[in-house]
Order: sequence, then C-alpha cells, then structure tokens
Amino acid sequence: MGNQDVIVIGAGGGGAVIAKELGEKGLTVLVLEAGPWYGNKKWPHPNRERGDKFSSSPADLDINLYKQLINRYEMNMNDLVSGRFRWGPADRSRAQWFRNVKQKGMIWQSAGVGGTTQTYTANCPRAYPMAIDHVWPISYRELIPYYEKVEAELPVNFAPVTAKEELFYYGAKKAGWPMIPVLDVTVPGYRPQPNAILPPNENITNPNISDEQLAWMEGCTLAGHCINGCQHGPSMDKIAKRSTNVSYVPKALQTGNVRIRPNAFVVKILTEKNDSDGMRAIGVNIRDTWTGEQEEVRAEIVVMASGSIESPRLWLNSGLPDNPWVGRGLVNHYMDWVSGVFDEKDLLSIVGSPELNPFVGHTCGARLDVPGVGALQSVGMSPGLTASFYGISESGYSFLHSAKTDDLWDIEGRLVGYGLNEWMNSYRQTLNILVSTADDVVQRNGVTVDPYVSDENGPVPVVSYRPTQPSRKKRKEMVKLAADLLRKAGAKKIIWSNWPPGMMIHIESTMRIGYVVDENCESFQVKRLYVADNSVHFNSLGGPNPTLTTQALAIRTADRLFQRYFN
Repeated sequence: MGNQDVIVIGAGGGGAVIAKELGEKGLTVLVLEAGPWYGNKKWPHPNRERGDKFSSSPADLDINLYKQLINRYEMNMNDLVSGRFRWGPADRSRAQWFRNVKQKGMIWQSAGVGGTTQTYTANCPRAYPMAIDHVWPISYRELIPYYEKVEAELPVNFAPVTAKEELFYYGAKKAGWPMIPVLDVTVPGYRPQPNAILPPNENITNPNISDEQLAWMEGCTLAGHCINGCQHGPSMDKIAKRSTNVSYVPKALQTGNVRIRPNAFVVKILTEKNDSDGMRAIGVNIRDTWTGEQEEVRAEIVVMASGSIESPRLWLNSGLPDNPWVGRGLVNHYMDWVSGVFDEKDLLSIVGSPELNPFVGHTCGARLDVPGVGALQSVGMSPGLTASFYGISESGYSFLHSAKTDDLWDIEGRLVGYGLNEWMNSYRQTLNILVSTADDVVQRNGVTVDPYVSDENGPVPVVSYRPTQPSRKKRKEMVKLAADLLRKAGAKKIIWSNWPPGMMIHIESTMRIGYVVDENCESFQVKRLYVADNSVHFNSLGGPNPTLTTQALAIRTADRLFQRYFN
C-alpha cells in the first residue's frame, strides 16, 4: 500500500471529523476502522463476509442497504456481546473484544464506521466555560469558533418539545430554576438540549402521509428509538440523527482525498528516531479482522482517534515512551438514574395527555445544567433499554431497602420480578433522568494493559475507575436535584437506581492535553503523533456530553497539524 500524508485510527466521533478537515486541505488521508461499515455497497453483507478493502467515493453509500441492516430490534442492534453495535469484529459469530473491567458496570462503545456515535443520543452541549478557562492549556474563547463550525455542519439544533420535555421543564420551573436557552452556560438553569438531529419533518401530523413515507423524507420523525441507529432520511447524508457515519464520513469522501478501510485493527504505532525530531511516528501495523493477516502502512502523520480505552492501549502495546499519564485520569461522569411515575390525571393537567410516551421525541431533549457540579438530562428510550437500566445498581435489590424518612425517593436499588413488572406497567407515565457528574481527574483511574491476558490484537486493556469523595458528594447532590425536580413536577413514586461507578458511557481524559499531548494535541514524546478523540480532554468538561468538544478540538487539531507540517 502506498504512502499517504495522514493515517487516522478510528472513524468515530473525532476520527471522521479530522479526516474530513484534512481531506479538504488537500492531504491524502487513510482512515483505519476496526469494525464494519454499514450502508456501503462494497460491504453488502458486512457481518457475514469480508467484502472489499477500501471505499473512497460517496457513490458507494447506499441508503437502501443501510435501512436493511439498521432496525429496531434492540438485542440485534445493541446487545453488548453479539449486537451489530458492539465493541467487536464484524463477524458476529465471534466473541466481542475483551476488556478486563475491575468493577461492576458496563462499557458502552461501538466498533464500526461512525464509532460509538452510531448509538449516541446526539446530545451536543458545549463544555462549561468554568471547566476550561484557567484549567486547560487553551481557553474557552479559542474553542468557540470550532464549536460554531461543528454546530453549523452537523447541524446542531435545540431539541423540540414533546410531553417528556414539557414535564421536565414544568418540574424544573416549579423547583425554582430559571430557563437559560444559551450555548455557553455560566449559571445554573434548564434549557432544551442542543442535539445533532435534523429539525422535525413538517409532515409528522399530516394524516395523508404514512409512517413509511415519512421515513424516506428529510427531517426527524420524533421516533425516539434512535439509540438503535436512526433510519429516517432520503439518503445516507440526510439521515436525521447526525452520527459521523452519515454526517462527516460522506463529507470526507466528497473531498476525493480520503479512503476508509473498515475491518482493520491497528495493533502498533511504528516509530523511528532522527536528530531533528527525536522519536517520530512513521506508520502503523494493522491486522485484518477477517483474515488475521498483518501489514505495515506508512504516513507522514498518525492520528489516534480510537477512543479513551483503545488509544492508551495502543500506546502501551506499541512500546512508546513511558508517560505517567498515558491511560490515566479516566473520568466517565459517574452517572446515575432517577425515575418518577406520574398519575394520568396529573399528566393530563400538565401536558394535556394521560401519557408521556417516553419513546416519542428525541432520546434526551431537555437538560438542567449546574456548572461545577454536573447536569441532568431527560431520557426517553424503548421499553427494553429502559428496563435494562433499572436492573443495574450498587445498592443491590430494591426490596432489600426501605425508604428513610429524609429520602426524596421511595425506592432504592435494582428492580426485578414483580417490582420491575409493576414499574414497567407504568412505562408510559414515567419520566427518567440521567445524572452526569463533574467527576474529578485522579491518576489512579484509567487504562493499563493486562500482563497475562491477550486477544488477537495484543494485551487487553484493564479498565478501572473509583470516584473520589468530592465526586461522590457532587453526584449525590445531583441525584437529590433530580428527585426534587420529579417531586415538584408531581411524581407519585420515585426510584433512585444508584448506578455503580463502572457505567462507562462518556469516557474521557486518558491521553490528557497538557500531560500526554501539547496544546495542539501532538504527543510530547512522539512527534507527528496526534490524538483526536475523547481521551485528549483535560477533564470531564464539568458534566456535559463530550462529543461536541471532541469534534471542535479535532478541527482545531487539523488546522494546527496542517500549519506545522504541510503549510
């Protein structure tokens, strides 16, 4: 394989963005993605056979094929062991790729073109300025033009209001919070969620337009099952939920300078030493996930964008220089889950309907921001996923806990059996709130590699996270705010799930800017090696979802990389 200017490892939230930006600047870019590619004619049966090697043309994208592969069957799509959106090889008859996790919980990441954005809720809030200014090596003001560029290109819009958002706003207002419909959040308050989802289709309420017809039109249909992968749109680049496989990947291919190779797991960064640069990256070793064959690919620049677990794992397995912060400092927003059930008559008076129907609207359409502490987000998912989130708890079974007099909730712990059945019978009258905490960066938390256990891609990552006492205090404060919001809104019964610390959905900060990479996201110790994923964050952003900040940084990194080595 001939040399290219840049190799990007991973086609997810950051990799697809930096590939598109560098392709637009005229650089030749090879994107290596470990997982499959859904909706590309060169891989008509991506889970059954190897297919072709590369794609470099937007003409290869096929909306009909995509809609055949992406469906609403939850286990088929999201099962962490065998689902299409798992962390594992394209061949679903084989095991997922193993992570050695040291505590209860789960890691929700996806392999494939689009990465974990294939399953994301498309929430795109900016970081809190207070979490950046005088903390990161760069200022919040420096990020604003890059935020604005991503928000325009995806695009990002404030979420529309359906019943669950209306109830969330009602509770927040009753609890005394002001509404703050802004992008740069400096004071506490509630607001619509900034989401990378196209505006609602104007024909949603037209009785003469069928659901099938709506699914082929441009715009969101407010069918809140898009964690399974959104199927709504007339073409791949017009799918309503703007995961990178339908937003930045088509734009990257349109440059004519970007090739994407799925089913290619990078197992080593290749380096050399010279007098001018010291150690520098010169390419990678890749492993074909179908055949097991390995080959060497060279480039002027290597960009790691394989996520907060795999990027440090790759550094460590490549034998790159020791750095006490490689893999360290992991944060995951120390999440929690609080839910309230409402009487039909109360809902009728507040939202005009006896049912909330949480499956209608954006998955997360409303939020309450408390800079310095964390955030709350309304969540409406399908019944199966909702039930699964009730089944995870650090407290054990809910029937083992009786409510204390000063508790704001009625039930604590994991729902099973009759209790779960009773709660799910009220699914249509339930409002769920996800708690995201501004958890602290500490060196003990993070990713190492197992000295004894390897898979076909090398020593496996060991992932550990134990929240600090200040993080525990902040999460408890946010849990109480969630319960108070639900109670003020009129919830007749509230459950606090008390999720374990290992619920890893937002994983950040394992290749920190200022510690592992410089302010341009180039490695201090290995020149021409850059990082463009969540791992490069200095901290947890104060609690907001990480994707938008990763994508803004990826654009900035593309500019700095180009200026330094190609201008």
